[in-house]
Amino acid sequence: MIKGETAVPPLGSLAEELLVAPAGRGDQDVETYERLLNAVVTWAYRDRDALAAALGPVVREFAGRRRGPGQGLTPVVEQAAGAARAEEPWENAERGWLELCRHEALDYIAGARIGEIAARLRAGDHVPSLLAAPSRPTGAVEPHDLVERLARYERSGVRPGPADLGQALLRCGGGPVEPEVLRAAEKLELPEGPRILAWLRQGGLPHPAWWREREAGEPERPSRRRGARAGRRILVGTEAIEGRGEFPRRFWSLFRTFEPHIGCPHFGLDRRDGHTVAVLPWHPEVAAARLLSGIASAADGDGRGAPAFLHALAASEGPAGPAVHLAVAYGLASAPEQDRQAAVQALLLLAARGRLDGPLLGREVGELVALGTLKVPLLTGSLRTAAMSPGAAAPVWNVLAAALPGLLACTRPQLHGALLAIAADCAQQSGARGELPEVSALAGRPGSSQLVKQARRLRDVLAGR
Repeated sequence: MIKGETAVPPLGSLAEELLVAPAGRGDQDVETYERLLNAVVTWAYRDRDALAAALGPVVREFAGRRRGPGQGLTPVVEQAAGAARAEEPWENAERGWLELCRHEALDYIAGARIGEIAARLRAGDHVPSLLAAPSRPTGAVEPHDLVERLARYERSGVRPGPADLGQALLRCGGGPVEPEVLRAAEKLELPEGPRILAWLRQGGLPHPAWWREREAGEPERPSRRRGARAGRRILVGTEAIEGRGEFPRRFWSLFRTFEPHIGCPHFGLDRRDGHTVAVLPWHPEVAAARLLSGIASAADGDGRGAPAFLHALAASEGPAGPAVHLAVAYGLASAPEQDRQAAVQALLLLAARGRLDGPLLGREVGELVALGTLKVPLLTGSLRTAAMSPGAAAPVWNVLAAALPGLLACTRPQLHGALLAIAADCAQQSGARGELPEVSALAGRPGSSQLVKQARRLRDVLAGR
């Protein structure tokens, strides 16, 4: 947790931490990254000269590990270690920016904030702390923390940076705010005060309406020559969100309608990690929808995995809907083993927090298997691993109960004997009762194959025999 000055380490300790910290944003957890970022900014406010001297070795260490522009601690550390140049206004940090890809909306926001922080340090315009420093590991900012920080800005005669304030507002949500916090916000005399008060009263960023759609075209099998084919993925789009005008331009992509099949030069998207979700900790659906095509590519092609992203979706503060559940579904049969492990943990975490919609996940799994997107052996292994966890029998059964009707209708049902065995075990452990007509029909067939045996066993368990 980052709260006030309690999270700011001594200057010597900060330099030591930075020397061993990865320069890239995605190489460290959100809490550590944000704590170090906030510490650099706070020390610049306290004693810029001492900070610059302490950061000299860090800059030399970072020099050989530079990442993309605007990413990671590197630009902030470099500016903090250099001499301030007051003649360069930090307010022009956004000049020349061009939106290229709506899939990257959340990364634009993170980049705008890093660029603004670095520009303020370069100009010598220091702030007591970062407004968007998270109060929770997920990236969420508590409303009372935001108001306290703004009050300190006011006492110090400092104006909020538009990008840092914008990120703080996006991280501050989740519903009604305590009356005493609203009363404290009413007392703010900053020009931004009325906007902040209105934001807190409305409970943060509204949740956009969404729709779900499959890629156009008949499902086609992948080939070594052409890779994943059309018609095999289910994606999620989101409607426009009102209120973009008071945010910096780089934030506007977030507020626009997101068409899930829109073409762009970054369709492979490498940046999918916990930091992406932490931009909108109360809206994991928005993060998942924007990057779902990349998650799907790890199950239906040669895409790179995103285990940290899957875990962050499950650990986030907001509601989990179709995009989050589709991300988990793709992850359960993803080619990279780390993704499958992360998807299992995401399933279990969602269940433990009461956010798992088992029937929804089951239906998505069934449809994606029918489309040929998910490989049954990989899916089976993931669900078997999940079912072995203490207390997981009921949630895994809920998933399988919804998935089995569609799975058993596939052209190769012989692959599903192992899934039926997992379902029978979970149904027995959870005390499930009822009937699945597709299972009963399969159980009534003659023969002694593994598929028929497990169908009979599941039928009998559900009948209480």
